[in-house]
Amino acid sequence: MDGNYPMKTDVSSQNKEELIQLVSFMLDNEEYGVEVLKVREIIRIPPITKMPNSPHFVEGIINLRGQVIPVISMRKRCGLAEADNTTHSRIMVMDSIGGLTGFIVDGVSEVIRIRGGEIQPPPLISGGIGQEYLTGVFNHGDRLLVFLDSDLLFSRDEQSLLIAMQ
Repeated sequence: MDGNYPMKTDVSSQNKEELIQLVSFMLDNEEYGVEVLKVREIIRIPPITKMPNSPHFVEGIINLRGQVIPVISMRKRCGLAEADNTTHSRIMVMDSIGGLTGFIVDGVSEVIRIRGGEIQPPPLISGGIGQEYLTGVFNHGDRLLVFLDSDLLFSRDEQSLLIAMQ
């Protein structure tokens, strides 16, 4: 992991009986989750204003009830193949990087309640998602849900840039 990224939360240090709520979402037919407490709201995708000279994963900015927030393509940020937005695509507006940030996802599935002990450490090899973003994996029925930490998606330099856009 690049030293330019914030420190990862150690899921093994969490209370095994602590109840955790995750919002699950889809990216490229895979299911991911983030802490429900970080998600402010989930909205349909409005017109997005492009920003010149922004990183490739920044789609632009939107005005959300008078507040300008940057919008990130989770597909681009995670190194996944680009795809057109559909009627299921949403922006998850989350508390991240010192303010509100929008994250475009392919769809939002559900809120899941799990115990801290059910989260396993992430594998050492991780398809298209950078290892630094992963905080754990949860066996959700017949599928695996990958638990992401939105604060770890960006290096310190990228965080500074996104803060300046807010």
